[in-house]
Amino acid sequence: MPKVINIEPTPNPDALKFLVHPAILKAGSRSFKDFGAAVGDPLGSSLFGLGKVTSVFYMDRFVTVNKEASAEWSDLIDPICEAIEDLKLPEDATGDVAAQPGGDADATLERINQLLDSRIRPGLAGDGGGLEVISFDGQTLQISYHGACGSCPSSTSGTLRYIEGLLQEEISPSLRVVSW
Repeated sequence: MPKVINIEPTPNPDALKFLVHPAILKAGSRSFKDFGAAVGDPLGSSLFGLGKVTSVFYMDRFVTVNKEASAEWSDLIDPICEAIEDLKLPEDATGDVAAQPGGDADATLERINQLLDSRIRPGLAGDGGGLEVISFDGQTLQISYHGACGSCPSSTSGTLRYIEGLLQEEISPSLRVVSW
């Protein structure tokens, strides 16, 4: 069973990052924007079951929980910690792996993911968030933010523009990035 070892604020006042040990996923991440999406996931379902939770994102050694703006963290922190610590870890905990397109787009997408992994995702994870590539058609990269980043105003403006600028400089000046 995981243990919550620390709780960190994120730039989003309605999201907290719960650091856990040991890792709850060996690879990948899980992200749920509502209770219906979390059905079948023990941790996601349990956290949404607390009420006042608007999204759940977790990977490796942290869980980010977003709450309703009107909810108080003082009412939610203990139940969230209990839900995390009650989680029974499966022997082969792994995240979902998205299908990748083929051809030239596949090679470009691999380079994009390498840049995202080395220069973008660590910073987002540091703030309790994440980024998933939804699609790539060779010119437009569609991404989805998760965790604290999912409802943070800067993710749809400044962060998105930074990612696009980085990819235009490193991959192709004509590349566009859109948030889903």
